[in-house]
Amino acid sequence: MVGRTLENIEVIGKEPLYQRFFRVDEYFFKYPHYNGEMSGVVSREVMERGNAAGILMYDPDRDQLVFVEQMRVGVFIANEHPWILECAAGIVDPGETPEQVVCREAREEAGAEVLEIEPIIEYFSSPGGLSEKIFLFCGHVHADQVADFAGLQSEDEDIRVVVMSAEEAEKRMTEGKFNNALTIIAMQWFMMNKANLRKKWGRS
Repeated sequence: MVGRTLENIEVIGKEPLYQRFFRVDEYFFKYPHYNGEMSGVVSREVMERGNAAGILMYDPDRDQLVFVEQMRVGVFIANEHPWILECAAGIVDPGETPEQVVCREAREEAGAEVLEIEPIIEYFSSPGGLSEKIFLFCGHVHADQVADFAGLQSEDEDIRVVVMSAEEAEKRMTEGKFNNALTIIAMQWFMMNKANLRKKWGRS
């Protein structure tokens, strides 16, 4: 019987299919089935874009959350309204930590300075076809000091910064008005941990 371990997955070959901003490779491999036998050769296409990190920005003294709104082409292609509310996020470049990334993205996408940071979770965004891992955080910011509009011109970013009460954001969440996984996961965590955050970060 073959054990279901990482070492027992046999990569037969790899064929590059596409490479620009994203890279797509086709992998050929065998892996152990639950019945203890090895599979035949399986092929799967995988998009590789590196890892990413996102941050839900929270002001505990004003009880406000800071989101960014921008046009997302994937949503447009799906024929839905493409200006969506989400957490600030970005790609983890070589030599950067996820914590450094979210502090940089908060500054670039919202004009916000992160004072303290709390890890939320690490997860794979779409494990059936993406190697990307998401590192998600909550960050302490001053909501009255963020920008109205932000983004890097060099990256064709056109971002509106949206500050809303935690109550309003929680209402949007329960009504199903957030439509991207990163923000939904962050809001679920926030709604379970808000009281502890206010004790930890708030003045009172």
